[in-house]
Amino acid sequence: MSWKKLGSRTVYENDWMQVCEDHVVNPGGGENQYGYVHFKNRAVAIIPLDQDRNVWLVGQQRYTLGAWSWELPMGGAPLDEAPLKAAKRELMEETGLRATTWTEIMRLHPSNSITDEVGIVYLAEDLTAGEPQFEETEDLEIRKLPLQDAVAMVAAGEITDAISVAALLRIAAIKITSSP
Repeated sequence: MSWKKLGSRTVYENDWMQVCEDHVVNPGGGENQYGYVHFKNRAVAIIPLDQDRNVWLVGQQRYTLGAWSWELPMGGAPLDEAPLKAAKRELMEETGLRATTWTEIMRLHPSNSITDEVGIVYLAEDLTAGEPQFEETEDLEIRKLPLQDAVAMVAAGEITDAISVAALLRIAAIKITSSP
């Protein structure tokens, strides 16, 4: 038996998300409430990689965690905007970088038991430097480091953002194992 929705209500909504509570019949046949978050944007993350295999991370204080977080450059792409267009904008805003070569390397669901969020990760290559254009809510520190050092930060628990962890491990498997 699969899940069956009997009813739904919106508990909270803003411009970015909607918190829903559904009345459901679960796979075991029982009825219960299932709460989840529907996102009105896709997450887009970018791995800027130069010819020397350096990547750029951004660090920031995350309000929800009350802690500092090192992450890949990323942001939200409204559902009616092409994800690649949003990725190009986010890379430029957060790092000042522009790239001429873009490759989608993965799609993922960061927390699929409580949200329908979709994350799309791009590899950005052939980079050109510029000035970042932070948004009002951003106070970012930019860090350039070798890809293997970023992967070591994942292994050490210094990068905990789910999309950043998955993306860095994916690109490491592709790029480090294919080293010349």
